[in-house]
Amino acid sequence: MCGIVGYIGNKKATPILINGLLRLEYRGYDSAGISTIENDGLSIMKDKGRVKNLNEIPGIDDLEGTIGIAHTRWATHGKPSKENSHPHQDNSKSFSVVHNGIIENYNELRKFLTDNDYTFYSQTDTEVIPNLIHYYYSKDNNDDDKRILRAVKCAVNDLKGSFAIEVISKYDKDHMIVVRKDSPLVIGANEDEHYISSDIPAILSFTRDFYLLNDYEFVVLSRDSAEFYDKELNKINKDKKTIEWNASAAEKDGYEDYMLKEIHEQPTAIRETIGSRLSENTKIEFDELNFTKEYLSSLNKIFIVACGTAMHAGLAGKNAIEKICKIPTEVDIASEFRYRDPIIDNKTLCIFISQSGETADTIAALKLCKANGAKTLAVTNVIGSSITREADYSIYTHAGPEIAVASTKAYTSQVVLLNILALYFAEILGTCDKVNDYKKDILELPKKIEETLDSCKNINAFAKEIYQEHDIFYLGRGIDETVAKEGSLKLKEISYIHSESYAAGELKHGPIALIENGITVISIMTDSKLVEKTVSNIQEVITRGAKTLVVTNQNVDQKMFDKTIVIPETNPFVSPILSVIPLQLLSYYIAKEKGLDVDKPRNLAKSVTVE
Repeated sequence: MCGIVGYIGNKKATPILINGLLRLEYRGYDSAGISTIENDGLSIMKDKGRVKNLNEIPGIDDLEGTIGIAHTRWATHGKPSKENSHPHQDNSKSFSVVHNGIIENYNELRKFLTDNDYTFYSQTDTEVIPNLIHYYYSKDNNDDDKRILRAVKCAVNDLKGSFAIEVISKYDKDHMIVVRKDSPLVIGANEDEHYISSDIPAILSFTRDFYLLNDYEFVVLSRDSAEFYDKELNKINKDKKTIEWNASAAEKDGYEDYMLKEIHEQPTAIRETIGSRLSENTKIEFDELNFTKEYLSSLNKIFIVACGTAMHAGLAGKNAIEKICKIPTEVDIASEFRYRDPIIDNKTLCIFISQSGETADTIAALKLCKANGAKTLAVTNVIGSSITREADYSIYTHAGPEIAVASTKAYTSQVVLLNILALYFAEILGTCDKVNDYKKDILELPKKIEETLDSCKNINAFAKEIYQEHDIFYLGRGIDETVAKEGSLKLKEISYIHSESYAAGELKHGPIALIENGITVISIMTDSKLVEKTVSNIQEVITRGAKTLVVTNQNVDQKMFDKTIVIPETNPFVSPILSVIPLQLLSYYIAKEKGLDVDKPRNLAKSVTVE
């Protein structure tokens, strides 16, 4: 849930660490802190609140250390406070540690350490880590240059849960140790310096060359070298990977907020997602995949597993796969998937969607599916992320960095990529005679997204009318219901207005009891086969005094509704990519009218790396 930054080089570490933390603010946090190696030992500066508050701590400008670690925390154990903020130190103040993740057995470890005369000053699970390191360091009688590494390794062996850890020590003023399990961590490399972060964009302005770590890989970093070790501390080789993202892609480029910028980046993001995979007159290419007709024909089910917005993208993917591939497909919430004993075997294909590639629930579900013999396919935006190293196959949206917590371009890119995947399956299976028509629909999307953005220029006027409401309802049928779910989630995430989405036909089975005079109902209509039915449902709320906003590309009587947003006509197969855009913008403008921070909504984090 939190952000990690580290630096080891020849420059003052403090400005670099704070700059990195500022770039990680979008992940969500409630406190921040840094620790550096100074001539007289380890410094530590931390407090609850925003990163900018660190600059006001007395003495922070005097720090000269060129090695340091930093952290933004999102509370899981203990309330937001200075004491619970990271970094944490052992009782002797010999080791400083920052940690992302959750230590599930921290109570057991805390009791063990307390029984060995260690005292705890915070409510966090993380504080056990530096004290464990100190415990094992003090028990090691071999005073060589691997003593700290061995102590870290022993401490890590005791931990159950997820973690990305940075360690610095007053006993070694030239090195830093990092290790990870189920929590993201990357190392950026330059000449005579290394940058460490939980997210590539935080350090992308410093380097494009990265080491990507697997679980239980330990790294001893100096200014000019990185030594890699496996779980048993055997030395291993690790190659750097060049990331092609442009650092400016993580800036606002003149937009007031990242979210607005990313909404308007969707034409470009979709072009990148389509890439060279799809053209009108040739077969779809996925170099990453080698599925055969025999394998796809043997499948009795496909699971699509994801969380939040990615799960909504999965619902659109289900529609595409079942429609043109004729394979039964279920969409599951990752946090529930493992606990309902899903029926999985070697005739099941499991697709996992995660923008960051680090979503803890989704990765845990993936491991379950692999253990039960299913093939696993990851859909993500981040090359080298944890999910891609766990899955049998991985395909990438190539949407570029998404900074705002509320996902926009990641969602539409995921839907497009799933549609292309469905067409790829259909070509192999020979189950659809309209593949070329669907390809044409996808290739036209970037232009039609631009037209959709133009059609939404006055949607902020409707936002001004409804931003003070407490309840808003979203309706849709068929594929439009999946868009209603995503629109409702966006509104909740950034405006804090209670909203619900319903299949329009379900209104009369209960939800219509909530409709009263003046309440707002938003409906999506993009499927000609369902327009007549949906209009009838909207009339039911109009007669009860509801205000209505309709997003449509169908020929309907616009005078019936208070506001109509007309989007370009397209096949319902790809309509969710267009119809969601007005809903993204409406949520954005409502949040702006309320004076809220649209990029960093309360209580939310961009990358949910704990269960």
